[in-house]
Amino acid sequence: MLRNPSNTRRSGSHFGHLRDSLLAIVVSSLVTWGLAIPVSAQENPYQVIYDWGELPGGRAMGVVTGVQPDPDGQHIWVLERCGTNQCAGSDLNPLHKLDKEGNTVKSIGAGVFAWPHGFDMDADGNFWITEGAPADDARGEPGMERGMGHQVIKMNTDGEVLMRLGEAGESGDDATHFNGPAAVLVAPNGEIWVADGHRGGNNRVMKFSAGGELLLQLGGGVQDTSRESGRFNDPHDLKMDSQGRLFVADRGNNRIQIFNQDGELLDIWTQFGRPSGIWIDDNGTIYVADGMSGEQWNRGWERGIRIGDVSSGYVTEFIPDYEVPTGSGIEFLASDAEGNIYAGQVGRQRFEKYVRVRP
Repeated sequence: MLRNPSNTRRSGSHFGHLRDSLLAIVVSSLVTWGLAIPVSAQENPYQVIYDWGELPGGRAMGVVTGVQPDPDGQHIWVLERCGTNQCAGSDLNPLHKLDKEGNTVKSIGAGVFAWPHGFDMDADGNFWITEGAPADDARGEPGMERGMGHQVIKMNTDGEVLMRLGEAGESGDDATHFNGPAAVLVAPNGEIWVADGHRGGNNRVMKFSAGGELLLQLGGGVQDTSRESGRFNDPHDLKMDSQGRLFVADRGNNRIQIFNQDGELLDIWTQFGRPSGIWIDDNGTIYVADGMSGEQWNRGWERGIRIGDVSSGYVTEFIPDYEVPTGSGIEFLASDAEGNIYAGQVGRQRFEKYVRVRP
């Protein structure tokens, strides 16, 4: 019954309205209590533009693994895997600056990354990108052969490498090694949060000082998957809200875990499906990419983008993925100041723009 409360709104009777009111109270209470419910949202207010964006020379867009709006409000930065699903051995730039019409105005980063995954921009406008292939993952082998992988790399907008965390081509689970780090987030105070790592990785979240000193670790251990609160199974993305709360897309456990700056668990949300990517805008709206729900990984849930209020956790809008699943769907996304959404379809190797057509 709770999966589709909108069905009751078709009733014009007094009892139908009363039932709607009671149901709204129940759903609101369940969200407040943090219980797992697939929340039905209003009609999809977006239209999608498939294959948005034009790369230099008209070349193919690789698998998109990150999106960041430029501080100027006029451009979007897109991270993609060099026209395919791999950058090791490629001389193509994986990082591109696009204008509002989707034209590329700048490209950087050739030769720096093997299998780029996580993507963030700090307050100074520098990029932070992870090498996300864990040990024994075939996707990381071309990079490992070249002494690449298992690092978090800081780079400026001219493509100059400024800092590296982790040892190139060496996996591990101590303070100086990663195992396919999936995501990176730089807090306003300069501290660096890393989700380490990708599927089969270390299943931990780490906090470093601005200089790279390990300050805190949550979860952890090589292939140490866990469903316990405060621990992880494939932590895939990290975002922070205006209150300084850290949101972890604990994808393998079909939940978002929320922590404070000291690593104390504040809440667990399951109403956003199986989260691969998270984006939180300046207005307190949270966008969650669920590209893996369905029969294989999260039965009974639909793939798509869930949009909600970051304070309450209430899901207000849902953009369904209507197409027949082809591998993983949307995993990485961001929004601009106008409320448009930019997202990477992994299995379909496609970059999309979702234009808001209704308020």
